[in-house]
Amino acid sequence: MDQFSRTELLIGTEAVQKLHNSTVAVFGIGGVGGFVVEALARSGVGHLVLVDNDTVSVTNINRQLVATLSTVGQLKTEVMKAHIKDINPDAVVEVHNCFYLPENHDDFDFTTYDYVVDAVDTVTAKLDIIMQAKKAGTPVISSMGAGNKLDPTAFEVADIYKTSVCPLAKVMRRELKARGVKDLKVVYSKEPPIKPLHLDQGEVVSKRETPGSAAFVPSVAGLILAGEVMKDLTERERSAIFS
Repeated sequence: MDQFSRTELLIGTEAVQKLHNSTVAVFGIGGVGGFVVEALARSGVGHLVLVDNDTVSVTNINRQLVATLSTVGQLKTEVMKAHIKDINPDAVVEVHNCFYLPENHDDFDFTTYDYVVDAVDTVTAKLDIIMQAKKAGTPVISSMGAGNKLDPTAFEVADIYKTSVCPLAKVMRRELKARGVKDLKVVYSKEPPIKPLHLDQGEVVSKRETPGSAAFVPSVAGLILAGEVMKDLTERERSAIFS
């Protein structure tokens, strides 16, 4: 028995081996992406690529897996790498301490990934990650907005063109259609966004409001994303068991 034996009881030996041999790239190791990585590591994915350049902030502690008082100031990727190694010392963890941008997409070979998870915040980066994955023929799943939400039960898995309510999904639908993208699996929430309260007595500090967040919303989105990745990667092996 090992740390993956309980998973093996559900999906079988061949599927566990498939996960061990898979490379999954996760772009964005924040509230959503951190839980994606944790779940994939605990599922036995053998090669994880972590892309982020952010450091842990005190304000991350309310929702982000990597954030504790002892990790404040440290790179999220490095904290997560150590966490993965504590779960599975045999895992290969590749770290890119940078923010993904269209200008640096040549630093990433999407053809070497078995799956791509987009958990970044900016539309420009999300679009380019998706376009590069599509160009490489690599499966990709994208997280829509998880900020300003309080209902973890409102998340759904859908094609981007069948989403509703989510403001980020609306922008992504328009931009992807303009680029000729015909389909994209996403995780999104049907909960209308809550307008965040201002803690500075009503004065707007900047044009871009900081979204509110809670521990149980981005974590659920991340776990759903990871579940979809695991199911898609092992679909053939699992089907063979029950056919």
